[in-house]
Amino acid sequence: MGMSSASAPPRLAYAAWAAVCVLWGTTYLAIRIALETVPPFLMGGLRWTAAGALVLSVLAARGVRLPGPRTWPSLALLGALFVGAGNGGVVWAEQVVPSGLAALLVATVPFWMLVTEPFGPDPAPVGLRRLLGLGIGFSGIVLLVWPDLRMAQGRSFLFGVLATQLACAGWAAGSTIAKRSHIAEHVMAAAGFQQLFGGLMMLALGLATGEWAHLAFTPRTAGAVAYLFLFGSIAGFSAYTYALRHLPATFVSLYAYVNPVIAMVLGAVVLGEPLGPRVAVAGAVVLVGMVLVRK
Repeated sequence: MGMSSASAPPRLAYAAWAAVCVLWGTTYLAIRIALETVPPFLMGGLRWTAAGALVLSVLAARGVRLPGPRTWPSLALLGALFVGAGNGGVVWAEQVVPSGLAALLVATVPFWMLVTEPFGPDPAPVGLRRLLGLGIGFSGIVLLVWPDLRMAQGRSFLFGVLATQLACAGWAAGSTIAKRSHIAEHVMAAAGFQQLFGGLMMLALGLATGEWAHLAFTPRTAGAVAYLFLFGSIAGFSAYTYALRHLPATFVSLYAYVNPVIAMVLGAVVLGEPLGPRVAVAGAVVLVGMVLVRK
């Protein structure tokens, strides 16, 4: 999936990565707001299907050659991992987990990258430092979630935490497969098909779970879904796909360190979510562990 440095200026790739850090940091708040009236799978399905269809329509109108049917199975798999599992797990989790805390839990993406890295094109030895990082990061997560697990709603909260880790595992697997697959296609076209396939899968899940009967919009939730569509799906995912094509996956995954800072501040300011000393300390422990894990 690589290109020569001549066709991929590093400055542009790093700019795309920085855009991912900022844009996806704000989407956790938008997801939480949209969930006020929009069921989780339908929210993701509508957003990603519309984004993929729009991207592919614009590219086709401009005469860009779109990926042929032979590549669709690979792109559908990536869509299922990135959009279905990756985004779907986060959206489902935010029904029971505050948006800032969800972003912090998703900061374990580099840990999952370490798990999937041996199957990638450029595996690296685990080493003592990375094992130490895993232990520190895990202890931070335990410190972060243990008080909530002991409350009456601990079971639903635990399911939310597990959903964020399923999302991280899916995202890491998708990133590793994307680096190995070397799909020689237009980066935006590949991203559009992944969004479209992933969105259709989420729509199917929404249909299967009876979410259509509960779909409703208010000006507030409609605005949140529109924001997710424009900035989370079209701009953010396209920037991520571009950065992943031209930068190491372990470096790209560091966006997960920036997102929690933005998400937790926005959640506290806009929604009044808790941001106490324990959360700050636990978050710092998680991030230290994940920094040690990274390549």
